[in-house]
Amino acid sequence: MASLVTNRGKYLILQGIFRNAGLPAGFYMALADQTTTPTVDHNAFSEHTEVPAGNGYTSGGIALARNATDWDVLTEDDTNDRALVQAKDLVWTASGGNLPASGTGARWLDCLDDNVTIGSRQIFGSFDLASNRTVSDGQTLTIQNPEFRLT
Repeated sequence: MASLVTNRGKYLILQGIFRNAGLPAGFYMALADQTTTPTVDHNAFSEHTEVPAGNGYTSGGIALARNATDWDVLTEDDTNDRALVQAKDLVWTASGGNLPASGTGARWLDCLDDNVTIGSRQIFGSFDLASNRTVSDGQTLTIQNPEFRLT
């Protein structure tokens, strides 16, 4: 699963480290459809089209805390000159119909800050699910170990 860290995400990471400001208390992982292809220049979730809420998907996505349980891998890789952080597996179960409830499916997974206004949440990065994903009632959509790599 390909991922990108937005320029806003890079800015927020540096702001948090070097100015001790701007880091959210937690994060959200939300599903978006193929309407807009994420770029490194996207800043707010309102620039993407979230899949419709319902049938097992809650608007705004899954909340992740800033801890070693929700972000279960943090690695410094001197061989490949990078560091990476990996989130736990994310699971949505379709209930009452297909997930998403309408549209062509989920194509992107966005990592967002915890702004109370979903459309105003800042995008740290996006993950390409490689194709539109729809799951039938009773089935699960599992995204395993989404990770960000900084080189």
